[in-house]
Amino acid sequence: MSAQAPAGTTRPVRHFQMPTTLAGKLHAWRFLIARRAVQVSVLLLFFGTAHWGWKVLGQPVLAGNLSAGKFAGAIALADPFTILEVLATRHAVAGEALLGAAIVLAFYFFVGGRVFCSWVCPMNAVTDAARWVRLRLAVRDVFAVPPGVRYAMLGLSLVMSAIAGVAAFDWISPIAMMHREILYGAGLGLTSVLGVFLFDAFVLKHGWCGHLCPLGGFWSLVGRGAQVRVAFDDASCTRCGDCLRVCPEPRVLNFNEAARAGMVRHGECTNCAACIAICPEGSLRLTYRPKKGDGSWEPSPNPFRLKE
Repeated sequence: MSAQAPAGTTRPVRHFQMPTTLAGKLHAWRFLIARRAVQVSVLLLFFGTAHWGWKVLGQPVLAGNLSAGKFAGAIALADPFTILEVLATRHAVAGEALLGAAIVLAFYFFVGGRVFCSWVCPMNAVTDAARWVRLRLAVRDVFAVPPGVRYAMLGLSLVMSAIAGVAAFDWISPIAMMHREILYGAGLGLTSVLGVFLFDAFVLKHGWCGHLCPLGGFWSLVGRGAQVRVAFDDASCTRCGDCLRVCPEPRVLNFNEAARAGMVRHGECTNCAACIAICPEGSLRLTYRPKKGDGSWEPSPNPFRLKE
């Protein structure tokens, strides 16, 4: 993308500068802190229920794991993609599991399918750490992989499930392994987590989440109908390109398309809000299904870092 203001404007191009004050830094990191808090909280609820017997209304708070669980002993929760894999095996699926998958699917359809990837999935912290290493060491990609490969992996997971008679991806998923290792003790499963870290850090930028993970592909499809979106104000945007630099899926930030729609419409957007945190002009924000020109908001640059 060009780092120039839109045609017909005279706005200067300014870039994000990390604030020097603690308050300013916390403001810049607010979404990252919130995402880590959610990820840790989800793990803690599972861990506390399994090891410390946490209860609510006399029932286990959150029993099970990310594939299938139950909240307060009454509300079933299930990973819709895992259920799809089980259905592909032609094994019977309990009605409670189907209901749990429907509940989870409805939730992520509303907030944005790939919100799971950036706000809940424990692997997100691993891939973020790998990205930090890449930036510090100036690592270049070893090879290129089209982002659409994740959809091929999604289809392959379902085919292999049908052939093998088990939920194929759930069986070998580094996400599931990491979650189980955290809950029940570290073991050989963490080698898959290390593999993802090394792959992202030294082989391919955003390699796992951005190109290969079939679960991310599934949530990308769900995300196409998401109601919570990143709103975009074209008039204030100077095309500085800072958002593209931090976005884990930079191809979703198509300025022309966002200008026409008033929002980032791509299903592969994770709603991580990294772009919002560093936008010098306040041209981006998370909101409920914005409409172009609805006049419901005005850009509000961060006072901690913008000085004329």
